[in-house]
This record gives sequence, C-alpha cells and structure tokens, in this order.
Amino acid sequence: MAKTVAEVVIETLQEAGAKHCWGIPGDTLNYITDAIRRSEIEWVHVRHEEAGGFAAGAEAIVANRLTLCAGSCGPGSLHFINGLYEAHRNRSPVVLIASQITRDELGTDFPQEVDYKPLYDHCSVFCQEIRTPAHAKRITAMAAQAALTKGGVAVIILPVDLSKEAAADEPHFSVHLPQPQSRPSDTEMNRIAEIINDGKKIAIYAGSGCEGAHGPLMALAERIKAPIAHTSRAKDFVEYNNPYNVGMTGIFGIDSGYHAVTECDTLLLLGCDFAWRQYYPSHARIIQIDIDPTHLGRRHPVEVGAVGDIATTLAALLPRVQVRGEREFLDQCVDRHRKAVEHLNERATLGDGGTIRPQYLTALIDKHADDDAIFTADGGSPMVWVLRHTRATGKRRTLVSLTHGTMANAMPQALGAKKAFPQRQVISLSGDGGLTMMMGDLITAVQENIAIKIAVYNNGSLGFVELEQKVEGLLDAYTELKNPDFAKVAEAVGIYGRRVESAAELEAEVQAWLAHPGPALLDVTTDRFELVMPPNIQASQVLGTALYSVKAVLSGRGGDVVDMIKDNFVK
Repeated sequence: MAKTVAEVVIETLQEAGAKHCWGIPGDTLNYITDAIRRSEIEWVHVRHEEAGGFAAGAEAIVANRLTLCAGSCGPGSLHFINGLYEAHRNRSPVVLIASQITRDELGTDFPQEVDYKPLYDHCSVFCQEIRTPAHAKRITAMAAQAALTKGGVAVIILPVDLSKEAAADEPHFSVHLPQPQSRPSDTEMNRIAEIINDGKKIAIYAGSGCEGAHGPLMALAERIKAPIAHTSRAKDFVEYNNPYNVGMTGIFGIDSGYHAVTECDTLLLLGCDFAWRQYYPSHARIIQIDIDPTHLGRRHPVEVGAVGDIATTLAALLPRVQVRGEREFLDQCVDRHRKAVEHLNERATLGDGGTIRPQYLTALIDKHADDDAIFTADGGSPMVWVLRHTRATGKRRTLVSLTHGTMANAMPQALGAKKAFPQRQVISLSGDGGLTMMMGDLITAVQENIAIKIAVYNNGSLGFVELEQKVEGLLDAYTELKNPDFAKVAEAVGIYGRRVESAAELEAEVQAWLAHPGPALLDVTTDRFELVMPPNIQASQVLGTALYSVKAVLSGRGGDVVDMIKDNFVK
C-alpha cells in the first residue's frame, strides 16, 4: 500500500531526529496523528497550543534536536504563535505542521481559513505550503534543514486533502547538518590582537555565542587579565568555574558587571547581542565577534566587527595577544563582584521568619536542587531571581524569556525540558500572573506523566509591572491579582500541592517538594514589596519612585510606602 503524504512528512522529520510532537488533535490533523501513531515519534497532548509551542522550543534548545508541533486548521495552528515566537527568538529548531483547509475552498473565506504564510513569515526561518504530493518530502526536508542549520522555527503548511493523498515517488531528499568552523581572516585577527595589546583596562562581555567555548574563554581572560561580564543568556556557559567572572550588567545585572563594561578602555564582545545601549561604554574601543554578521555594530558602534564562531576564533587569537602582567583592573572588578554578591545574598535570607522574601525562596531551591537541574522562570521578577540566586555548575541549564519577553513561559517550558530529559530535575519558577495564564496545562503534567516541579511566587500582583509603574512616578494600577490557593488547585488536578506562608517553614517544604517523585507544586506567598534593584540607580528612577511615594501617601496608601521602605532599605 502506498504511503500517504502525511506519512512521508512524518517519516522525513523522524529521520531528521524528531522525538516528540506537541499539539492537540483535530479533524484536519487526522492523517498526521495517524502517521505519528505508527512512527517512533511520540505525540504529547497539551491543553493549549501556546503551551505546546513553549514546550517544543524548550525541548529543542536543551536537547539540541528537532522538535515538532502540529496544529489543526485555523485557530489550532494560530494558537501556537506566541510560544513559537519565543522558540524562534531563542533559535530553537522547531517544525510546525500547520494543517490547512481543503484546497478547493482556499480563497473563498471558508470557515477556519487562515493565510498562515504572512503570519508565520515573521517568526520563522522557513514557511512554505506543500502543494502537490510530488514535493512533500522535498519541502519537509528543506523545513527541517532550515530549522536545524539556521536555528529557529520552520512551518510546513499542509492542506488536509493533500495529507491523505498517495505520496509520489520522489528522490530521497534528506537533511544535512554541516558543522563548519569559521573565524575572521588573518588580517582581521591581527587587527583585533593589535587593539587588545594596546588596551590598559580590557574587559570581555560574553554572550550565548560562547556556548562550547569555556576553555578558550578562560585562557584568553588569563592571558590579557580581563574580567568577564556576561549576558543573562550566557549564564550557563560562562559563569561556572570562572575566576574572572564579574556577573551580568543591564537591569538584571549587578554593580561589578556594570562597572567592568562601562569603565574599561577596550571591550571585547564575544557572541553577544545585548540590546540595551545605555549599558555600553561611551569611550572604549569595542571589538565584536559574532557568528551572525547582521549582529555586528547593530546595538552600539564598534571599531572592529568580525564573523566567526567563538571557540575557533579564540583559539586562533590566543597566540596573537601579548601576555599581560598588570591585573589591577581585573582584581578591582573581581573584588567588586564578591562584594556585590554578598550584598545580594543579604536579601536571600530567612529575615524575621515571617514574610517570605522571593530571594530566599530561590536560594533554597538552588541549595537543594540537583547539580544538573534545569530551571525555567517566568518573565518578570522570577526571571531576575533565578538569574541572580541560582548557581551555574556547567551541567545546569536556565531558560527564561529574554529576547521575546513573554509571560507564562516557565511551566510549559518545564514540560518540554522534562520531556527531553526525563531523568533530570526540572524546576519552574512561576509567577502567579504567568501561571494563571496557562494553568490548564497543569493537567498536561498529569496526563503525560511529566514530573516537573513548580514553585509559585505568589505575591498577589503583577510585580514587575508594578515596579515599572512606580519607577515612572505612577501609582500602581490594575496589577493586583486575586489568586486561588494554588496548592488546592494542584491537588484538584492530581498534582502534589503545598502552600507555605511562613519563612520559618519554607526550607523543609522545599525539600519535600523537590523529593516528591511526580509533578509537584509549591505555592509560596512572597513579599509583594520586594524590589528588583538595578546595578546603577539613575536619578530619574529615584525621582520617579519619590513621586510615587508622595502620590501614594496623598491617596491614603502610605502603608504601602512604609512596607516598601521597610522591606528594601531597613535591615
């Protein structure tokens, strides 16, 4: 019996390494789901397609393999779009099979007819429709290769009537995964070395492009006596076993990272596309090396921009740069980092044993989590706490929404990461606002037996939005959340659930929650007034917060101001 087009599509994606397909069945997907049933790919049934997009992106990035989503026509495939925007901006190799209405009805405003191409062109590296059986395998192979080699989402649009047609006898198109090594030319390398050798206070700012380059990066820092600041996306690849580490800069960063980047006279940007221009130095000579030439100089002017993968480039650069003996700037920055971390950790404590600081919750999770744990965190304050208060070990992974900046990513990303690595501990640091946006997919953890651990930072507010309003000098508005008892919600759907309202009880509950063998949720009432303090406080932020305080007092909310001051400025 001849294979169907749907079977050819799934067979080709399986050959490209796909293990799982996330989605919700639908009538226009029937031949796809049937093909998956008879393949080695496992279907993962989510309750909302957006969760499937988040999960597929997380699985793809932590496992470094192709992962699939499949959506029914119209709304089904549209629901994926925010989760897939996140995946695409993380360069996760994901393929979406977007089923389409029958071809005879296209262009007639038929029910559930959606033109996917202009929508998904904005968040994909490939988006094409399979038009005939004769190029089903070719289009599918092209989609998989684009997702894997360019890094991002590829979309295959498949009309339902075509999916069940007999496949044509096509040539055996397959997916190729070249692994080239690239570096700048000798002329460029010599110019880069010349600038570094002329520098007096040299700093390295390392981005996620430094994945796999830890050894050469440490060797360069030692040779030129340079502190290493890193972006939040580079935490897992740069922070561990690093005596030159000075932390992050930017709003999520700390004083030492900010100081190293802004006070150097020579800055080496390695695989770094940090977007906030105000955190770059104003007078330093800047060298940027990136695998993507479109990144060069797009955030801040640079003196030299060169293309290369970081490990290969540093290996070629090391013999060209002089060994420096002077280490005053390095020692100064490292000492500032030590003090900055000590200052941060002052808040990651029990306190008076009553109100629970979110930093303390995060520090306890870090303390008791496995050395190869995978952390996910919702956009907002949980993202800041995981970046500041968990340790990189060289085996841990941290997933947060930095480039896309979405809410509600943590729990579904944890589902994907746990599906990729069932034996590893996967912990979601969920905001109360983020979790409630995607709460239906708690059931996915039960139905699919995905043993994630969910910590809910339950401060009864959209805390980061509230902070942004206060810094602008505005009274916080519409940020309050009337939350359920999340532990009871968890228990109602078959998940281990506990609620903690006292800091004195927290450590024992964290240990029990992490030790539970199945999916588990810990609902922790955290301090609403705990502030995310940036590494450098600008005058406008001080004035804005002062203006908020005056407005709050005049509006009869002086108690909020007292709580904010007491919680953040009184030891």
